[in-house]
Amino acid sequence: MSQNDNEASELAGATCGDLTRMKLAILSESPADEAALEVLAGYVLGTPFGRVQLALRARGWPSVEQVLPSILRHLHFTTDADALVVVVDSDDTVVHNEAHEAPGYHHAGCRLCRLRAVFRRTLKNLPPARGRTRVLRGVGLAVPAIEAWLLCGRDTSVTEFAWMAGQESGVPPYTRRELKRRVYGTERPTLPHELKRAVQEVSRHKGDIRRLENDFPHGFGALARDLRGWDKQNS
Repeated sequence: MSQNDNEASELAGATCGDLTRMKLAILSESPADEAALEVLAGYVLGTPFGRVQLALRARGWPSVEQVLPSILRHLHFTTDADALVVVVDSDDTVVHNEAHEAPGYHHAGCRLCRLRAVFRRTLKNLPPARGRTRVLRGVGLAVPAIEAWLLCGRDTSVTEFAWMAGQESGVPPYTRRELKRRVYGTERPTLPHELKRAVQEVSRHKGDIRRLENDFPHGFGALARDLRGWDKQNS
């Protein structure tokens, strides 16, 4: 078992009760991202859950990483949230891959590795609170942006492999602006339009996220494994 698997098992040691009564908080880079993630989390878990709203908000990658420790402590001590789902865009940074799952490995340029490290550092010394050991972890990385996930199953050219091949060759297969245009019809959608289109696109999967796991095995796959790990521990 890798260090990351050990971390997931340890974090999932919290007593969260029946998954049908589970309460989740969701943190990402925009309200539209969080709306899409709420739908996807439900598909992975296969059961309804309650949503715990966050007092602190984040806009963009640096903000998510900066506010995450405070949010974790707040959820742990002052709410009945069982888990926190966090997803950020990779943009042009290193894409998480199997090598990052090796025992003791941490890639400082990988945003998923960094978010896991924040969970580990913040939660390791917290005492039990509100009937559970700690808040469960669910972390994913949208490569290169969450619009890629939104296009999954509709545009076969948009995959993690295609993006990573472009990084290696120096010729990206598409830009993040192009992905926005393909999803929203514009690079600058209004928030209501962005929310509507994000939920519409992820709802196409109708509870079957196998295509997302196939096309985005490291970024979305990591999130799905975290969420499924909660169920295994609870059983």
